[in-house]
Amino acid sequence: MIRKFSLGRVSGRGLSLAALLLLACAGPKAAAPPAPAAAGAATLTDAERAAAVKDLEASRQAFLSSLQGLSEAQFRFKPAPDRWSVAEVAEHIAVSEDLLLGMVTDKIMRTPTPPELLAQVQHDDERLRQQVIDRSVPRKAPEMLRPTGRFPTPDAVRAAFGQSRDRTVAYVQSTKDDLRGHAGPHPLLKALDAYQWLLLLSAHSARHTAQIEEVKADPKFPRT
Repeated sequence: MIRKFSLGRVSGRGLSLAALLLLACAGPKAAAPPAPAAAGAATLTDAERAAAVKDLEASRQAFLSSLQGLSEAQFRFKPAPDRWSVAEVAEHIAVSEDLLLGMVTDKIMRTPTPPELLAQVQHDDERLRQQVIDRSVPRKAPEMLRPTGRFPTPDAVRAAFGQSRDRTVAYVQSTKDDLRGHAGPHPLLKALDAYQWLLLLSAHSARHTAQIEEVKADPKFPRT
């Protein structure tokens, strides 16, 4: 979602996060045809739309700023063998962006949500955000979201993320989808509606931007 997610399966009906991500990676042939919008279907309120865009833009700026001016040594520095470098954390953030947006638009919004799953959604968006950005409990990232050296420089990852975040912001600004009427399960946070998955996407980048700052604060972090 997205922080370092567990691959565990939630109980009840619906897909686990891992399964949803795998479906999101399946490509255009795996996606169902877009469902026509129902007459009078609910959409986001102006306040919900504005709040999501504000979070997306704030977390974008914080992440891009965290990579500004880094040397190659700083970009690749690992505080310990089992900890990610700035380059690895940044790659995880960038790769997660399109996968998570695709999961919302191509899977959650195209699949009817069982009423019992929708009933599990807790509409406390700020609590959700705080749970995601809380780094007190580390989580292991799904294999597909683990860094593999996709981006050679800070500028490359900044550009890729910027393009992906542009798509996310554009969707939030323009969509008429009933985001509150569709939900997907999360292995730790239980059921989240589609709007909350977008909030989680923003919080995910904020969570890992904090991780980048932790790496940069390490006493052994290169000065240049």
